[in-house]
Amino acid sequence: MKNVFLVILLTVFVFSAQGQEKKNKNAKYTTEVNGNCEQCQKRIQKAAYSVGGVKSASWDVGTHQLSLIINEEKCSLMDVKKAIAKVGHDTDSVKSTQQDYDNLHSCCQYERIK
Repeated sequence: MKNVFLVILLTVFVFSAQGQEKKNKNAKYTTEVNGNCEQCQKRIQKAAYSVGGVKSASWDVGTHQLSLIINEEKCSLMDVKKAIAKVGHDTDSVKSTQQDYDNLHSCCQYERIK
């Protein structure tokens, strides 16, 4: 009887350990974010850092690429994209609302693709 219980317990433990996905504490991502200038750069990076778990955020004005290092145990890439869209900047998969976009300074209003 003890052996049967031990086998069942071991089987449950093995299957539960396989079901857990390990999250990366230093996950690196690069994503596109629309913007025009250094003022946009500051806003985008500030929005990214406002998300708990973002360790590094650097947006390049010329390429419109945001390089991130995040702790996936605390946030996701989608969390960061939503925070950036909330301050008026479209990302490759999350678009800001028209109202948030309209709140940008005129020099920061990039050409939106509909």
